[in-house]
Amino acid sequence: MSGIHPFRVLRAKPLWIANGVITGVLALLFAVFYVGANIDPVDHMTKLPVGLVNADKGAAVGGKQVNLGARITESIKKSTTGGDKIDWKVMDQKEMKEELGKGKLFGALVVPADFTASATALTGTAPAGTPARPTLTVLTNQSAGSIGSSLARTATTTAAENASLQLGRQLTAQTGAQQAKLPAAARVLLADPAAVTVKDGHPLDSHSGLGLTAFYYALTLVVVGMLSANVISGQVDHALGYTHNDMGPLRLHRPLIRATRVQTLTISSTLVAGLSLLMGTLVLAGAVGIMGMDASHLPLLWLYSVCAVAVTGIGALTLLAVFGTPGMLVVTLVFIGMAVPTAGATTPIEALPGFYRFLAEFEPLRQITGGVRSILYYDAQGDAGLTRGWVMMAAGLVAAALFGLGVLGWYDRKGLHRIPVETTPEKMAAPA
Repeated sequence: MSGIHPFRVLRAKPLWIANGVITGVLALLFAVFYVGANIDPVDHMTKLPVGLVNADKGAAVGGKQVNLGARITESIKKSTTGGDKIDWKVMDQKEMKEELGKGKLFGALVVPADFTASATALTGTAPAGTPARPTLTVLTNQSAGSIGSSLARTATTTAAENASLQLGRQLTAQTGAQQAKLPAAARVLLADPAAVTVKDGHPLDSHSGLGLTAFYYALTLVVVGMLSANVISGQVDHALGYTHNDMGPLRLHRPLIRATRVQTLTISSTLVAGLSLLMGTLVLAGAVGIMGMDASHLPLLWLYSVCAVAVTGIGALTLLAVFGTPGMLVVTLVFIGMAVPTAGATTPIEALPGFYRFLAEFEPLRQITGGVRSILYYDAQGDAGLTRGWVMMAAGLVAAALFGLGVLGWYDRKGLHRIPVETTPEKMAAPA
């Protein structure tokens, strides 16, 4: 017994300094990653993909074929109002529907087939008939992300309203002296002729969380894999006799079984791989079976879930084995701190600062989310994110194996073994 009261350790400056630095840096990094990425998505937005469709068939006016839809789409495409914030993708309706159905567009602006006929009818220069106000249709896509869809809706609505005003000036100029003969209401309508309607371009089922179930499901897989790695790592160390296992007031300790660091990681990884079958199954059962999440392709979703948990768990085990006690902080930053803001599920990648867009290229949560989104929302199409998800998970598994086995093998060759001090035989005192 040393006779020193345990609370006296609170007087030790190194204890305060070391823990203050670690927890302070962790708090700062989480603030930077979480808050910094989402402070001003509009200002950081760059080349948000939005469809631009001209389905207008045109009309004969004064003996000439006129297509006002082509004028509108061309003026929007050339407009510098939004700078490089919006990447207008000129396409036909079929291509637009396909791109919305893969999550590659956050929205679209559509000029309908009868746009020219309806617009010119307001001036009285079109064939006789009942004038109908032309419409411009704004399509949203919540499946690609709620904030991204909202940003696209704002941009397309603004573009449609500006196009209507510009068209109004052209039509007003064409009517000339005839404008005075029109009723006041007609002249007002002529100044801003197009009505803007908003529709859902890729409707989701009611239990899809407004396009967020894919993100939360993927986040669950990552968190389960990460936490299971922490649990399994500790249990393997206890089973090998390297650490105690506290069970309430009881402390259990097993006899030491010498194992190299590589062997320890292999044992832990095997456990994670085997138990991922259970964990992936229960995540799917909880989300779909108990909570009623809308999902299709259930066998594929189950397989993807199992693989995502396994790869995440093995990756986390590798970091824990290589970095030791600080490894849990590294795991938390890699799989949660840097991953959630760059997943592209809430704020689109195109609306993040450059540093976060760089992280998004390899952060595991984004890759897993893309695959889950493809399965849940886009009929499991490969080019809707599923292929990238599989490829990046495979790459992550290979990287974890090379990094973990390489570094731990080097530790073993250097003789950096994990033998606790208390297991070293004590020298026997010489007899008196």
